[in-house]
Amino acid sequence: MRPLTYTGAKHLIPVANKPVIFYSIEAVAQAGIRELGIVVSPHREEEFKLALGDGSRWGLKISYILQHQPKGLAHAVSCARDFVGREPFLVYLGDNLLENGVADFVREFERGNANASIVLVEVEDPRSFGVAQLKDGQIIRVIEKPQEPPSNFAIVGVYLFDEKIFEAIREIKPSWRDELEITDAIQRLIDKGYRVTPHLVRGWWKDVGKPDDMLHANRLLLERITTQIEGELDNHSQISGRVQIAPGAKIKNSELRGPLVIGEGAVIEDSFIGPFTAIGPRVTIRHSEIEYSIVMEGSHIDGIGRIDHSLIGRNVAISKKDRRPEALSFVLADNSQIKLI
Repeated sequence: MRPLTYTGAKHLIPVANKPVIFYSIEAVAQAGIRELGIVVSPHREEEFKLALGDGSRWGLKISYILQHQPKGLAHAVSCARDFVGREPFLVYLGDNLLENGVADFVREFERGNANASIVLVEVEDPRSFGVAQLKDGQIIRVIEKPQEPPSNFAIVGVYLFDEKIFEAIREIKPSWRDELEITDAIQRLIDKGYRVTPHLVRGWWKDVGKPDDMLHANRLLLERITTQIEGELDNHSQISGRVQIAPGAKIKNSELRGPLVIGEGAVIEDSFIGPFTAIGPRVTIRHSEIEYSIVMEGSHIDGIGRIDHSLIGRNVAISKKDRRPEALSFVLADNSQIKLI
């Protein structure tokens, strides 16, 4: 996600005008969990606190847990040991989106007697994922990015554990990446005879680790919106499809073709906004066309013939002197300025 992650956390990039991690927190709250520990690096702690607060808006309590060095997912889990105590707990990587949340996963674990459970999804090519091998309804082996996968069940970044996982983490060694891998810890549980069960994803799943993944997730989430017009729309503008316009937004002499969302205080003038686009708060777009893109808060776009498949950060300025038709794609970090000549 560079260069965007130079100036902000990946988990706080908005998808359909809402930070990615908000969807994760909503899924946790819908599963009935009321205490949430967010593992963050010290230099990102204040950024997350500012964005998430104490968790009260979701009806839960958020604690912030520092991971001083990035030593792997299993290490991050071990940082939360005091927070977890002896309770079973959910691990949810904040850049994962699950269409149907995790409530069924949590209830299934509560009803059973497993020591761990892992969310899996069937993929065509599992070589770039952690992969699970199943037998008689249990996981008998997990392998990280195998060249010859034993199954097509990829491991999603959502897990449930009891306290035995901490014992397993203590007993593993760093991988070739010098990290403590969660797959190694899970395999240690299996080798010691503990019960590790699978849970197959129902609906779609997205890991938003790359710009294309972020744009695809934006599309999937926009597919679910309903029309809601709260901003100002003049008589010279046209709307087709499902469109959400937030309060304070102003649409002048423009065409909006949904599904798309436009944030608070945005100004769209003499422009075309096409499907699967999220326009953030206080964005200004004039004399331009844009579709299948995310434009974040405070950005200004003026005189651009066409922008497509783009991820544009906060407070970005893009302008062009002439208005000849031209299709452009960008991945721009916060505060970028681009003048096309």
